[in-house]
Amino acid sequence: MSLAEPPRTGSAAPDALDPRTRTALAELLFTMADDDFVSGFTDSEWTGIAPLLEEDVAISSISQDELGHARALYQLLADVLADGRDEDQLAYDRMPDEYRHSRLLDHPRGDWADTIARRFFYELADEARLASIGPGYRPLAELVEKLRREERYHRMHVVAWLDRLANGGAEPRRRLEAALLAQGLDATTVFTPLEGEAALLESGVLTRSMTQAEAAWRADLTTVMVPLGLALPPSIEPSASGRRNHSAAFDWLWTEFTMVRRSEEGVTW
Repeated sequence: MSLAEPPRTGSAAPDALDPRTRTALAELLFTMADDDFVSGFTDSEWTGIAPLLEEDVAISSISQDELGHARALYQLLADVLADGRDEDQLAYDRMPDEYRHSRLLDHPRGDWADTIARRFFYELADEARLASIGPGYRPLAELVEKLRREERYHRMHVVAWLDRLANGGAEPRRRLEAALLAQGLDATTVFTPLEGEAALLESGVLTRSMTQAEAAWRADLTTVMVPLGLALPPSIEPSASGRRNHSAAFDWLWTEFTMVRRSEEGVTW
């Protein structure tokens, strides 16, 4: 898949950024990469046990996409940090409390309705976040062009399933509504304010704040959920803890996805 014409402005190398912007960019990349990484591994648990054979293939493909996106973001992060760590070390060699994914992605796999609810909130939130990336750091802007094209299919998949469960009879709808309620309590943590966000806005790495991105996400949710008679998630005041204090479910997942790396020295992605 070829990339779109790259932005004509913005820094092309990390050392061209001022220190404040570079630190803030690293924080942004950590959150984006960790979100996709944890999301991909959580959904990969459906491989072989999805409700339908076709869905087994679909969810496995989506999981691979998310892990591929995470790897590309970790590679950018390694360049920005320039501390000797590569994408494998950033992805697999941190302790559980060092990951910065949103609390929405801390939820366990659950049943199929839980997965669709979590994926729905996250896919649309990620779309709003990707739409907020500007040309201030050219390597990220170029990567985001590619990610947004691929994420379009993820959105189509999850919205189709949301409609299917909402209109699939009493039991599927009950399960979906319960899952949306539970997942919705943490859905806004994808937009947890970033340290150094002002620097990212000033440099053009971001074109809008996380608060503004959340507002765009909520408007997008409205166009999908309201026609289906589904309740929107509550509006919760953002907190810096939205990406900290991870759950026992994530501790288990971390043990699973680091198992090979910890048992075989030198294993790479």
